[in-house]
Amino acid sequence: MGGCLSKPKPEVKVELTLLDKEKEVDLMSPNGKASPFSECRLNGSLGHCSDEDTITLRPHRKHRDYIEASVCHVKDLENGQMREVDLGAGRALLIKEHGEFFAVGHKCPHYGAPLVKGVLSKGHVRCPWHGACFNITTGDIEDFPGLDSLPTFQVRVEKEKVIIRANKQALQTQRRSKAMSKCSAVINSSTGFSHILIIGSGPAGLVCAETLRQEGFTDRIVMCTMDKHLPYDRPKLSKCLENTAEQLQLRSSDFFQTYDIEILLEKEVVSVDVKTRTVTFRDGFKIEYRKLFIATGSRPKALSYKGKDVGNVFHLRTPEDANSIATLASSKNAVIVGTSFIGMEVAAALTDKAHSVSVIGIEAVPFRKAFGEKVGKALMKLFESNRVKFYMLNEVWEMRGQNGQLKEVVLKSGKVLRADVCVIGIGSSPATAFLKQSGVHMDSKGFIPVNKTMQTNIDGVFAGGDVVTFPLALRSNKKVNIPHWQMAHVHGRVAALSMMGKPSDIKTVPYFWTAMFGKSIRYAGYGDGFDDVVIQGDLDELKFVAFYTKSEEVVAVASMNYDPIVSRVAEVLGSGKTIRKRDVETGDMSWLIDKGSQ
Repeated sequence: MGGCLSKPKPEVKVELTLLDKEKEVDLMSPNGKASPFSECRLNGSLGHCSDEDTITLRPHRKHRDYIEASVCHVKDLENGQMREVDLGAGRALLIKEHGEFFAVGHKCPHYGAPLVKGVLSKGHVRCPWHGACFNITTGDIEDFPGLDSLPTFQVRVEKEKVIIRANKQALQTQRRSKAMSKCSAVINSSTGFSHILIIGSGPAGLVCAETLRQEGFTDRIVMCTMDKHLPYDRPKLSKCLENTAEQLQLRSSDFFQTYDIEILLEKEVVSVDVKTRTVTFRDGFKIEYRKLFIATGSRPKALSYKGKDVGNVFHLRTPEDANSIATLASSKNAVIVGTSFIGMEVAAALTDKAHSVSVIGIEAVPFRKAFGEKVGKALMKLFESNRVKFYMLNEVWEMRGQNGQLKEVVLKSGKVLRADVCVIGIGSSPATAFLKQSGVHMDSKGFIPVNKTMQTNIDGVFAGGDVVTFPLALRSNKKVNIPHWQMAHVHGRVAALSMMGKPSDIKTVPYFWTAMFGKSIRYAGYGDGFDDVVIQGDLDELKFVAFYTKSEEVVAVASMNYDPIVSRVAEVLGSGKTIRKRDVETGDMSWLIDKGSQ
């Protein structure tokens, strides 16, 4: 899940006096070594500089693109603390760790979360919203979601004052792309050979291609997709239905041209021959490859019902689908079939547009499998308070139309619902049918098992994202399928490193989020098969933390209005520590907040 969230503006209370001068900041080291997950530390709250620490701006006379500012006294920050500071031309995140000061961009490049409200560990800061991690020395992204890294700024101490020197443009953009290589060969785009062929243009495929270039790969890379758009932020489709493909684009066409990543749009693969290392497309075009990465994602599960020829019934797959749903639902009656994350997010998005929104589910409570019955009921109340009508323990029997367009949805219970548009969201299955005769091993559900380097049973063929089951270190390397946006990023990077002969294990902690009515639920861990849920906080007020346990061990956590608790738990789980059920039953969270503090 991911999302176009209605996020409250972070209130930053740094009291700094600025001279009335130009307002604008530093691009430093590109790639650095990823620091391992480690102990959590309590973040420093935003402090105040004393009067004698009043900021003075000293634009560098020789380098007008840079700005310098004294931001605080050396004793204002203790080890393990962070502070957002204003340089006059923009803000930076000042960090003190082991007696050293570091300065980086203050916003997460993914969706702009204030990193000062995140979690600082030894060597990295974790985003409070979606769990991305950044190295505090280099600014490099070390865990996902997101594609870009943070800018870094020079810090020095003079006469007990902490001074930051920053590039003005970097202060404004708050993001930095890692250095990337290009293709060194002159290649005709119609040539039927690519050193690396990537099937799929989701986050796994995109991160794979970018990582190859970041690691110095200079041969040909071709990415093919059935989509007619360049890679885009798919999780936003179900949350912001009016967005265009251009608004959702993750990278521009110029980006792909600059770094020689070729993209073949509207190209459907129909077969893979691993013996000849050849991929064949629907139109008959063939490409030979040296190494192959399969990241085709998932397809919506089909719903069985009478009236398949009736129009205005959608599976949400594309920006065009989302736009059509929003238009057709305007002041009309919308019906959502299924209580999947996509279905529920669409229902929430339509409440301020549609005349009525109805949700049909086969279970008694939405979200029960993922979040448990108590949390599910609390969320159900939230939807009901926003005019959503539920028809649970029910299924669709028929779609009835008039002049070919939907007018009614008939349930198996006999209930007839008025409907002008219907969205089906009953889950998905891996898009791997084209591999049936390939020799690439698949399980009974169509998932591709891979090892810890994302390699399949075939040498030189890798896979990642929604289509795979992979060994999850968090669960003793049990093979699992985790169709999360964040996890697909990780798979893409691990696969690329494996192709380059730099194998890297999957050490990330699964992290996802969902959003509805301006509220977000964060989730970290792997809670499949949980046997109990420990709730802290107030479910009625929708301010809570839910710990999912299995055999007296906490295996996952979800929260609403309790940031950055999920990111803190992700840090503890990522460090290899075990959280016991008894630790979370008391309601005392100090054991978590104080982990690793000095």
